[in-house]
Order: sequence, then C-alpha cells, then structure tokens
Amino acid sequence: MIDAWRLAVGTLTALPTRPPAHVTATTAGRAMLLAPVATAPLALGVAVGWGTLRLADLPALLVAALVLGGLALATRGLHLDGLADTCDGLAASYDRSRALAVMRSGDVGPAGVAAVVLTLLVQATALAALLSSPPGAALAGVAVLTSRHTLAWCCRTGIPAARPEGLGATVAGTVASRYAVGSALLLGALAGATVQVLGMPFWTGPAVVAAGIVTAWTLLARARRRLGGVTGDVLGASVELSLTAALVAGTLAAAVLR
Repeated sequence: MIDAWRLAVGTLTALPTRPPAHVTATTAGRAMLLAPVATAPLALGVAVGWGTLRLADLPALLVAALVLGGLALATRGLHLDGLADTCDGLAASYDRSRALAVMRSGDVGPAGVAAVVLTLLVQATALAALLSSPPGAALAGVAVLTSRHTLAWCCRTGIPAARPEGLGATVAGTVASRYAVGSALLLGALAGATVQVLGMPFWTGPAVVAAGIVTAWTLLARARRRLGGVTGDVLGASVELSLTAALVAGTLAAAVLR
C-alpha cells in the first residue's frame, strides 16, 4: 500500500514524494483506486476559490480560471497534455499505428489546441457558476475527485494497453471491476451526503459522479476501437473530459433546483 500511495501521489500530483520501491500489477491497481484520495488536496482549491469569492469582490470567472490554473500546476499539466495528444492522435488518422505515433511525438496540433481551449473554457464557465454557493462548490469538489476516480474505470481488468510500454502498459487491466464499482458507489454516497448537508438533494452528488464515469466510458470505447486500448495520454484525457462533464452536470443540477 505504501508503494501504491507513492505511485498515485507521484504520478498524479506535483507533490514531492519518494518513488515506489516496487511497481507490480497489484501496486498499480491500488494506485488507480487511491487516485481520488491521493489527489484530494486538489479539491481544496475549489474551497479556496469559494472563499475568495466570499471575501473579495472579484469576477467569478476570473476566480474559476485561477482555480483551474492551480489544478494544472498541481498536476504539472499532465492531464491537459494527455488530452491534447489524444485528440491529435484520434484526428490524425484512422490507422492505429499512425495515430499512436502522433500521440507520442509530443507536438501539439490544431485538434489538440482546440480541445484544450474548449475544455478549459467550459470548465471555467461551469466552475464559476458553481462557486456562487456552498453546495455548488461542494459539487465542484466532487467533480474534481470523480475525474480522478475514472482512472480506475479506464484501468479495469480486460482493458488492454494500446502499446507495450509507457504508463498505460503499467496500469492497464490492473483494477478488478468490482473494486471500480464499489469505489464509485462509495464516492457517490459520500458526495450525496455532503451536498445534502449543505442544502441540496442527495441525488445531485451521485449524478455528478455518474456524469464523469459515463464520459470516461465513452472515451475509453473510442480509444479501444481506434487505438486498441489505453495509453497514458488517454488516461489524462479521461481526467479532463470527465471533470468537464461532471462540472457541467453539477451546473445543470444547480440550475434545475433554483
């Protein structure tokens, strides 16, 4: 478990940590399951954003952009890079080898740039709306944790790696489906209980979690058809796209309840 914790923190955050002594399939699977816990401090950035809006007369969109910038810095931009590379690869060619080569090149093409810009724009707009109230800020925090939880779904048993090396090959197929389901139910229950205490209906918490998971499923299905499996870039794209979907779901839920 110590190695799994170090792998999760060291891979998914910029926090300094010792490298794991040994990385086995079991270690990798546990690290993916621990991802929401290891990255929980990132969700505190949402609380800071809400507090900033309460104490300072600043535009909500500006505060949301700063929160998202903090998330990017705290993860070394890893997930945004994965989103850009994945979109470039999927847009480059229907040939699997060509798509994977584009993803490995490190250059960012027009598809990647457009994907990152549009994703951040949607995230910032939705987050700005959620930061206006304590329950909304809680839903935003749930969205951040959900986006990291989707890594467990992308690394379920039976999901192959698209290439024999890299992060994707290390973690692919290492999480038993029952653990992914169990952790999703736990996250949904905790999210529902939290927002209910703050004045929102219980269902809004699980709805945000479900939106993130469904988005990850959709991306994963596309990656399996086009690339043959997952890569580290696909995992990063899953985090960013599921965060976007979860924030939008939270914004819609808050709007319906007004």
